[in-house]
Amino acid sequence: METIKANVQLDAKGLACPMPIVKTKKAMTSLEAGQVLEVLATDKGSRADLKAWAESTGHQYLGTIEEGDVLKHFLRKSSGEEQIERKHPNVTENQELVSKLESNEKIVVLDVREEAEFAFNHIPNAISIPLGDLENNLNKLNQEDQIFVVCRTGSRSDFAAQILTEKGFKNVFNVVPGMTQWNGPTVSLNS
Repeated sequence: METIKANVQLDAKGLACPMPIVKTKKAMTSLEAGQVLEVLATDKGSRADLKAWAESTGHQYLGTIEEGDVLKHFLRKSSGEEQIERKHPNVTENQELVSKLESNEKIVVLDVREEAEFAFNHIPNAISIPLGDLENNLNKLNQEDQIFVVCRTGSRSDFAAQILTEKGFKNVFNVVPGMTQWNGPTVSLNS
């Protein structure tokens, strides 16, 4: 199994409810928006607790991996990205991308979410280049390809689509609303 990169790791092993959440809440305050926190816990109820806490606070619960008695929970700090104005002119909706994938059109799906987000759930055959690494990895993409850029909500992908267009890419589309409402095929660690 691939290693999932987190920005910060929190050890909450041996702690019972509500302590994993209390420690997670405190650790989240030190993270920057978009960073990923890995919480190590042994409390079996921590999966449901952390998922519910993340959803209630606007943070993103990415998933949990079990390794023996240890649960490795991954959470991404919210960034308020849902409120960012979309500016890239070529926008397509999730369902149109699903149709293109089903008809086997020659397209490229570029996922600009963080590595941990991608690892837990992504579109089959998508290329993963986190937004922060995009400009240093443009050589992995062909400027003539039809590129559909995906993120969680359509916000980071909007910014990525703008970057690609500015760098000479011809056929770039921002996919909205992104993975939060994706109902097409996925590859997932939890399936």
